Amino acid sequence: MTRVEFAIKGMSCATCALNIENVFKDKNINKYAVNFASESGYIESENPHKDISLINQELKPHGYELLTNTQNIQEIQLKEKISKLKYILPISLLIFLYMIYEISTMLFDSLPKIHIPYTILNTTLLIFSTVILFSVGRPFLRGIQRFLKKEGANMDTLIGIGTFSAYIYSLFVFLNKILSIGVNISENTFFDAIIVVIGFVYLGKYLEYRSKYKTGEAIKQLATLQAKTAILIKGGKQIEIKVEDIKKGDILLLKPGAIIPVDGKITEGNGVIDVSMLTGEPIPQDVEKDSLVYGGTTNIQGSFQMEALKVGDDTAIANIIKIVKEAQDSKAEIQKIVDKISSIFVPTILVIASITIITWIFFAFTTSNFSYIPLGISSLVSVLVIACPCALGLATPTAIVVGIGKAAQNGILVKNAESLEKLNRIDTVIFDKTGTLTKGFPKVEEMEYIQGNEKELNTIIYNLESLSQHPLASAITNQLKDRDIKEVKVKNFRNIDGKGIQGDIKGTTYYIGKPSYIEEMGIKSIPQSKDSTATVVLLTTKKEVLARILISDPLKEESKKVINKLHSMNIQTVMITGDNENTAKSISKELGINQYFAEVLPDQKAEYVKRFQTEGKNVAMIGDGINDAPALALANVSMAMATGTEIAISTSDITLLGGDLNKVVISFKVAKATLKTIKQNLFWAFIYNIICIPIAAGILYPIWGILLNPIFAGLAMAFSSFSVVANSLRLKILKIGNE
Repeated sequence: MTRVEFAIKGMSCATCALNIENVFKDKNINKYAVNFASESGYIESENPHKDISLINQELKPHGYELLTNTQNIQEIQLKEKISKLKYILPISLLIFLYMIYEISTMLFDSLPKIHIPYTILNTTLLIFSTVILFSVGRPFLRGIQRFLKKEGANMDTLIGIGTFSAYIYSLFVFLNKILSIGVNISENTFFDAIIVVIGFVYLGKYLEYRSKYKTGEAIKQLATLQAKTAILIKGGKQIEIKVEDIKKGDILLLKPGAIIPVDGKITEGNGVIDVSMLTGEPIPQDVEKDSLVYGGTTNIQGSFQMEALKVGDDTAIANIIKIVKEAQDSKAEIQKIVDKISSIFVPTILVIASITIITWIFFAFTTSNFSYIPLGISSLVSVLVIACPCALGLATPTAIVVGIGKAAQNGILVKNAESLEKLNRIDTVIFDKTGTLTKGFPKVEEMEYIQGNEKELNTIIYNLESLSQHPLASAITNQLKDRDIKEVKVKNFRNIDGKGIQGDIKGTTYYIGKPSYIEEMGIKSIPQSKDSTATVVLLTTKKEVLARILISDPLKEESKKVINKLHSMNIQTVMITGDNENTAKSISKELGINQYFAEVLPDQKAEYVKRFQTEGKNVAMIGDGINDAPALALANVSMAMATGTEIAISTSDITLLGGDLNKVVISFKVAKATLKTIKQNLFWAFIYNIICIPIAAGILYPIWGILLNPIFAGLAMAFSSFSVVANSLRLKILKIGNE
């Protein structure tokens, strides 16, 4: 299966996205996405390029097209809209101001009236409306064609039927007047309304498109992290090459200020790397020989050579961009409901519009007052224009796109929109201990010297442990490496698996290991405090204990604060660990965790997740994404702690870059803010239609003589779409977490 991403040209509303999705379904393509907010999507199939070609054959006659070879399609379409807006907007504004002035002269007798002969005014308006309707308004007319061919209706259909009906009616009225046909009908035309409505709708579409363009900035910012060129070391020479030409195994030179082009390992030199834009971590990292570095990060200081290990789509930054794009193209459950509503919304509006015009015509004939006919036409146009479902279609995807982008900027990769929505329902968070609540690496907590000289004992310990490969040995040697230790010869070194080590130094045999190992040799161990959570390592001879080393996996500084914040959100916290009861109990008490389970094997963790779910809990599991994989896969929402290329995308719904536990809280805040924004958008989109459609139909006319002019209907429709997108964009400036 191959995945290909594409931009979509010609979409005007959420119904367009549904129409395009129906074509995919008809072609029996199961894995795809169509996103109205970003005007993009993807397809995954055996031969995606062939499938896209076949789909385009069906879409192009309807004004849509899938583009795979254009990187900046949004910029191109934005420029096209600006070029059209440059000539339609001045004309629309001029006519709009004239109409407002004409209305004002009726209200205020002091204003001088502007008299333009009927024939001159309407001939001019006829020319302008014809040009605008059949050029800028062509997509609206195409919407009528699709509807007549029973290929579905969308926003364009509504605008098209409204403006074209008004145009035909106005043309008949105009010809009736100047040709003296003799039909007894009002002389009022709607040429001016057609021009202004199309102008304002197009302005609204431009503002909406421009706002949607901004919602994709998270992707653009991530894309800018990628270097364009690199310096290749070949045959002792420095050669500048394009990043796409880098191959695995190439040796690259990184100078101060250079963006690291691909993922790799330092082979020579050292540097200081700014990883903030990749992981969200503000503190630069010191790197040296054998350190791993990642594409998209910046070398602040020093020079080094690196071997390219991962290139192209395999790099960390490429994976992150892929995750964010997939998430922004995915649909939340609430969006699927909105899609169903949108699919029946347009036909419903067409029915309402039909009832509206029929009702007005009925009153015209029953009362013999044919002035009701132009009022009916006006109401028809107003209903069709004001009911455009753009605001409804944009309500969810724009908030999702911005919300997921906001999360990405904070080093949080959300796999899909559904995960963001589910996060709002979580009431129980289960933490793995090691590497999640703790730093994940052992550190010497205390060294106690019982018999002998401290310096001599340090020398013995260091030289013995430097020969061991055990992680605890690394913690001990790291603790002692800066203490002016001299090297001594170790003879007969032995590693006793799972117990400890031994070796001879200057004729004396020394042992380092667990208390149980020391006791096996008949040496009396030193009792450990029951409350201690540290791992004890003893240095002994065959006769006595010389030193005791306490080693622990320190808690992350932010762990307690994060637990407290989750409790303030009414979220229960649970810790599951393979560690012993004492350690689990002590850490749980120190952090204030509600419940803990100790000595749990990795494959047993999923059973605890399932236990809470059977109790009716919505569970989020937070782990390292590797040994916690079964539990992560079973949880309602899974969150993996990861850095760089260690992104646990196979099992986790949400990946927290950089290992910062604060991002758990930020994830909940982003999810809450995103869902709140979606609900606000949907509320205003629905309330707007509920209030405005009856007014547009003329329900207030019999009582107060109020009728909504099509021009103001166009303004209201444009404003509703713009306000929904603007409300979603507020998420970008929302202060959350560590910002």
